[in-house]
Amino acid sequence: MAPESAIRFVKAEANGNDFLIVDAAAVPPAARAAFTRRVCDRHRGIGADGVEFVRSRGAGFELALFNSDGTEAEISGNGTRCVAAFYARHGFRQGDMFTRAGQRAARVLDGGGEMWVIELDMGAPQIEGREHLLAAGAEYDVTVLSMGNPQCVLLVDTFPAGWEALGMAIANHPRFPQRTNVAFVQVLDRHHLDARIVERGVGPTRSSGTGTCAAAVTAIAHGLAVSPVEVSTPGGRQKVAWVGGTPAGGGAVKLTGPAWIVAEGMVFPRGL
Repeated sequence: MAPESAIRFVKAEANGNDFLIVDAAAVPPAARAAFTRRVCDRHRGIGADGVEFVRSRGAGFELALFNSDGTEAEISGNGTRCVAAFYARHGFRQGDMFTRAGQRAARVLDGGGEMWVIELDMGAPQIEGREHLLAAGAEYDVTVLSMGNPQCVLLVDTFPAGWEALGMAIANHPRFPQRTNVAFVQVLDRHHLDARIVERGVGPTRSSGTGTCAAAVTAIAHGLAVSPVEVSTPGGRQKVAWVGGTPAGGGAVKLTGPAWIVAEGMVFPRGL
């Protein structure tokens, strides 16, 4: 029998972007930041890019997302898909996910056992526009937008050397008082992109659902790509469809890709 202090968790990953799924009732809101920093530590904890604290809500689920540094975020496309994949093992096929960014519909398209393919409604992007940003001693042409969370996209011919450090400098730039997620994007052709992503509160990641959507929306808005778009990252590929949008945003974005259940167990949160 587990000690009373043990907290059950599920670990899942979507294209290498990994999350711990925890019952929201198990960790009080005031303790979630410290809990997340502890369990996301890859040497002293379980290791993850973030924690999704989940509770049932109607036919769907309410999610509270914390980044690995303990900061709360509005939404994670990959994290939300991981939650849907876990509950798909227990019969979930479609329903609403309630996040700080709003209500998002999730639908299981395929899968079984530990792997599920999930389509997620990502809402309507809001595009602020292009601007020049001085960072790390140079000026960059960037596109600023929101996918329910702040995004900054740089369209590049080749990924800059040290893109990880540059991404961190942009993510923490004074231009973005709430910090921002950053994507460096290569347009391979009108239906294929390659991206490298830095997430605020996490750092360079293998993938990002909202970052992938921001990459696709930016390329389409600038006339360089046409929906649907396949976006590759070091963690794998995802499909983004954007219907009814304009260069100012709007319309509806759908994100489709796999999510895997990695492990289930108990964590002993020292001092919680």
